[in-house]
Amino acid sequence: MKYYSTNKNSELASFKEATIKGQAPDKGLYFPETIPQVDKGLLGNIEELSNETIAFNVIKPYVGNEIEEKDLLRIVSETVNFPIPLVKVNEQIFSLELFHGPTLAFKDVGARFMSRCLGYFLKDEEKKVTVLVATSGDTGGAVANGFYNVPGVDVVILYPSGKVSPVQEKQLTTLGKNITALEVEGTFDDCQQMVKQAFADSDVNQKLFLTSANSINVARWLPQQFYYFFAYKQWADKKNRPVVSVPSGNFGNICAGILAKQSGLPIDHFIAACNINDVVTGYLQTSNFKPQTAKPTLSNAMDVGSPSNFIRILEIFHHQFPELKNNLSSFTVTDDETLATIKRVFEQYNYTLDPHGAVGYLALEKYLSDHPNKKGLFLETAHPVKFPDAVEKMTGKKLEIPSAIRSIMSSKKKSININPIFNSLKDYLLAR
Repeated sequence: MKYYSTNKNSELASFKEATIKGQAPDKGLYFPETIPQVDKGLLGNIEELSNETIAFNVIKPYVGNEIEEKDLLRIVSETVNFPIPLVKVNEQIFSLELFHGPTLAFKDVGARFMSRCLGYFLKDEEKKVTVLVATSGDTGGAVANGFYNVPGVDVVILYPSGKVSPVQEKQLTTLGKNITALEVEGTFDDCQQMVKQAFADSDVNQKLFLTSANSINVARWLPQQFYYFFAYKQWADKKNRPVVSVPSGNFGNICAGILAKQSGLPIDHFIAACNINDVVTGYLQTSNFKPQTAKPTLSNAMDVGSPSNFIRILEIFHHQFPELKNNLSSFTVTDDETLATIKRVFEQYNYTLDPHGAVGYLALEKYLSDHPNKKGLFLETAHPVKFPDAVEKMTGKKLEIPSAIRSIMSSKKKSININPIFNSLKDYLLAR
C-alpha cells in the first residue's frame, strides 16, 4: 500500500514512511492510494472471530509488508487487549464503550497501535524521534501512556491551559521521563497550529527528527476502524444495518468509521455529533467549509474549530458533496442539552453518559426520531469519571474512581507554561 498527500504535491510514501513523517512534506495528510475491500468471509463469520484476528485482517492491507506478520499480530494484540463492549441503553439505542483501556478513552487504541509501530520501525535507528502532538483532552493521556518509556522516542504534548478536565490533565502531566507536557495559554486550535508550524519550520526540523501522534498520522488514524468492526461483531440484528453516531472534534474517528464502511463494513449511515464547534454541521447545510475559533464546552475533546481530518472524508467521497451528504448527517448539541441528556438517560435507563457520549446519544436520538424503523449505536468515547462535576451533578450519584487513575490523581503535575505563539514552542524545541 502506498499513501499520497491530500495536497497532491508530495511523492508517494510507504506505511513506514507515512508513520515516521506524520505529515506529508507538502503539509497535506497521507491517504491510501486504494481502499481495500474486507473479505466477505470475515464479515460472514465475524461473531466467531477474536478481536485480535479481526484487527489483524482489517489493518494488514494498509501495512502491507512493512511489518512482519508475527510482529503485526503482536502489535494488534497489545492494542486491543481490553474489552470494547456494545451495551444496550434502550430498544433503539446501544452504546459502544471505548473507555475500558488504560487511559479510559477511545484514543488508547490508536495511540497504542502507533507507538508500537513506531517502536518497530525505529529499533535500528540511531537518531531519536520527537513525537509532537496537540491535544484537546484525551489524545494527550493516550499518547503519553502509549509512548511511555518507548526507547528512542521523546514525546512533547501541547494542551490548552484550563480547557482539559482534571483527570485528563493528570494523565498527560504526571508521567515524566520521556514525556513532556507544554501548557499553552490558549485554545486547542492554537496548539494544533503551533504543531503544524513546527513541522514546517526548517530550523526545528534540522535539529529534531519530528513526527506527529495526532490522528493526522496514518498509524493513529487507521486502527480506529477496529471499533466499528467490533461493534458489528456484537450487533445482533445483522439484517438491519446500524446507524452510527460519533462524537466528533478533529474528525479522525468518524473518518476511520466511514473508511471502514467504504471497505465493505455493513453500516447504514453516519452521524457527526458536534457540540457548538459545529463547522461540519454548517458545511452539510451550505456546502461551504468555514473554520471557526474553537469555543470551550463541557465536551472539551470536541472543541475543534478547524478539524484536520475532514479533508480525508472529502477524499473518501472524491469531493462530491451529494455523495458525502447521502452518507453523513450532523447535529449540533449545546451544553444545556448535554447536561439534560445525561440527567434524562440516567433517570430513564440507569445509564451514565459522559458529556461526549451525551452529545453522541442525543444526535442519534434526533436522527432516529425521523427514522423510527432504524436502530443505532453511539460511541461512548471517555469514562464519565473524567468529567465528575457535570456527571455527578446531573445523576446525583458519586462516581467510583477506577483503579487505573486512582494513583495518578495524587501525583504531582509537571508542565511547562508557554504562550500561544509558535516562537515560544520553537524556542523550547531548539533548546532541548
